[in-house]
Amino acid sequence: MKESQRLSFTIKTILSANAISLTFAGAQAEQPTAAAGGIEEVIVTAQRRTESAQDVPITVQVLSGETIAHLNVATLEDYVKYLPNVSTAGSGPSQGEIYMRGLAIGFAGQQGAGALYSFPNVAVYLDDQPAQLPYRNLDIYAADLERIEVLEGPQGTLFGAGAQAGVVRYITNKPKLNVTEGTVNAGYAITSGGDPSANVDATLNVPLVRDRLALRLVVYNDSRGGYINNIPGTFSRSPEDKVSINYFGGVVPPNSGPITNNAVVGNAINPVVYKGLRASLLWQINDDWNARILQAYQSVDSDGVFWEEAYDGLGKPLPNYDVQLYNANHNNDKFEDTQLTINGRLGQLQFVYTGGYLDRSSDQVQDYTNYSRGVYAGYYQCNYPGYPFVNGKPTLMPNGQPTPGYCWSPNEYWTDQERSTHQNHEMRLSTPDDWRLRGIVGLFWENFTIHDETDYYGGTSPNFVQIAPPAGASVNNPNVRPRGDEFITDITRGYKQKAAFASVDYELVPKTLIATIGTRYYDIENFEKGANVGSFGCEIYGPYSGVVPTYPCGIPQSNGVNLDAEHEDQIYTGFRSRASLTWHVTRDALLYYTWSEGFRPGGFNRSQAHLGQSSPLYGIFTPPLQYGPDVLVNNELGWKTEWLAHRLLWNGAVYQEDWKEVQISVFDPGVTGNQSFIMNGPNYRVRGVETSFIARITEGLTITASGAWNSSEVVKTTNLVNPATGQPIQIVNPFGVLGSPLANCPPFQGNIRARYEFAVEEYRPFWQLGVQHTGGSYSTTQKTTNTLQGQSIQFYDPAYTTLNAAAGVVKGAWTAQLYGENLTNTHGIVGSFYAEWVKADTIIRPRTLGLRFSYGFNENR
Repeated sequence: MKESQRLSFTIKTILSANAISLTFAGAQAEQPTAAAGGIEEVIVTAQRRTESAQDVPITVQVLSGETIAHLNVATLEDYVKYLPNVSTAGSGPSQGEIYMRGLAIGFAGQQGAGALYSFPNVAVYLDDQPAQLPYRNLDIYAADLERIEVLEGPQGTLFGAGAQAGVVRYITNKPKLNVTEGTVNAGYAITSGGDPSANVDATLNVPLVRDRLALRLVVYNDSRGGYINNIPGTFSRSPEDKVSINYFGGVVPPNSGPITNNAVVGNAINPVVYKGLRASLLWQINDDWNARILQAYQSVDSDGVFWEEAYDGLGKPLPNYDVQLYNANHNNDKFEDTQLTINGRLGQLQFVYTGGYLDRSSDQVQDYTNYSRGVYAGYYQCNYPGYPFVNGKPTLMPNGQPTPGYCWSPNEYWTDQERSTHQNHEMRLSTPDDWRLRGIVGLFWENFTIHDETDYYGGTSPNFVQIAPPAGASVNNPNVRPRGDEFITDITRGYKQKAAFASVDYELVPKTLIATIGTRYYDIENFEKGANVGSFGCEIYGPYSGVVPTYPCGIPQSNGVNLDAEHEDQIYTGFRSRASLTWHVTRDALLYYTWSEGFRPGGFNRSQAHLGQSSPLYGIFTPPLQYGPDVLVNNELGWKTEWLAHRLLWNGAVYQEDWKEVQISVFDPGVTGNQSFIMNGPNYRVRGVETSFIARITEGLTITASGAWNSSEVVKTTNLVNPATGQPIQIVNPFGVLGSPLANCPPFQGNIRARYEFAVEEYRPFWQLGVQHTGGSYSTTQKTTNTLQGQSIQFYDPAYTTLNAAAGVVKGAWTAQLYGENLTNTHGIVGSFYAEWVKADTIIRPRTLGLRFSYGFNENR
């Protein structure tokens, strides 16, 4: 096919992407695993230099673009199972966090996550653009990626405050000068018990001006069918609601009719669609300087939920893959990213400037009806016996008894509108890589802002005045809220960070023994503004007063807080450093020791809540208004080796990570108040071993395996003591007891896979087989909260194993393959949480079988 014909074919394919997506789902064109006789070298930029992964004195896991295609992966859910020591917890696509080496306290839920929770301790980068967000990982679709780099352990020196436990870097393919190339990947898949899936992606690289200008485009559309069922249910108030019905002496009030979920019942309610476009323009200014502009868009639109409910609101078990929801749910997550990168030489020094602006928004609605069985739900949905109260006295019937109670609908839901902007600029100067004394210095500036408005709609009683934020608060929505909105969190928070960093390598023995030392000075200004408003005290003729609250209800009648008046600002400054010693024992064997520090900023709570007199902490403890940074210190001893003429690669590391003053979430109604808050708590220690190997058994057979073993425990805690008596307070210790483990920290994670490629005339058939195992772990470190059935929400998620396979053939520019994911249809739980007042288990996708086709071409001018 001539060049013009191929270019025309590719452009037509991209323009017809939506039509193709109805039939196929894609993968990149298959290539041989490695050059004959040895394992290909993997090049990374983990230390802001271009070098072999075998020369980097930290643990680096890399999924190359070729490996991504071989594994048939495209999203975080797809590929994380191939990365031991990396885990996730969340409630669906773009609704969770990434953890490394088990450094996690658990997933708390999505509502108000941007405003209320700690910043992540694993940084996510799209090229050089930082993109982390509390409890909303940026789930970048892996189309036309050069590689995914996973840097384990603290990376605070080179990557800053967000890289406390590690970094995930999505590295895109760059435009190529004088090259016309394109790929189209398409396919179709079916999921056991669910709906089918289809996707397409297409990439085109076009030279615009010879030796000077090139453009690279990628588009994708991936529609994944659902597999969670919303089964029929009836929500009835019951004497078993021992918490919410206590207002009525344990007797269900009359006229408290049930509701059903008939309007939203359905199968496979959780489809998700990934759509995106990325364009990159490369300008080769001269032999020494070039500039690249990247513009990316992505949307992730999902319906329903991606968990199953272990039981209904009264504790009755539900079947696997089933829920009982009473409202339609959705989450629409979008981002737009603009980046500029300039590379050049200043004498013998390499100069790099990177700047970016990421604008991300999410719009979410979630059923919350189970909260109607919670502690204070009756206040917002029911009349107490004796209503209406006049001057605090109940109304009596002719028989002298108080008027009976009455409850309205228990239907509840919450909405969350969140927008974040992430602007950053960085400049780096580095010496040539072959100098005996070499170094890198840089300056960094970042402005990170989150706008988050969460509204809880559960006030079904008509006897409440509408609420609004207090005047003068810097809120995102100053309007009076609709009737039924019982609680508002409307907050803007973020930080500005300035930093300077430097790292120096010196060859103590040329090419053999290398010492590295680096440090980063940081100045972080934290801020938070907005309002936190509730409906308590906004009831007309309530039981405590005969006063009708003003309209709209706000301070002083409600428990609203103007956060602007709290002056919630913090400034953190300091140094975070690293040092390593690297010994090239032979040309193919490296030993290293690395000491490194990581950190993340502190933050603020919604208000400094005061405890009721019934609390055992009354007069002794007050929840803090703010919390400080926590710090991670890593000691790591590792090895990177190649054997048998580069046909066997074996790497590994042993490490100890000390996590100090850990930011933990506390929620214990009746003891610590009816709002969750964060405070600095215990010290944890993680000790672990990880290893990986790649073996090129024959020219066509490659076996890859990796595994990680971790042991975590509390090594320092605090017991709350009554200062008057000196005796411990008899409550569950929110800081954990000595020896208790971290969350999402399985004792073992591992995988092994084999791929065999061979030739039959002009065809190149292949097959591959893989097994992944994840050990059991606890869902959270939080033991202070119990379920409505009186059990701790520290759930244990059991171990599980999955099996994947694929087989196909390559002929010229075409590839076709059949593949299967989770072939044993394992019911694997990746995390559990109780944010919706029922045990929710986020589960892996059931057995999926698919067919993929790929076409690609490449021509040099």
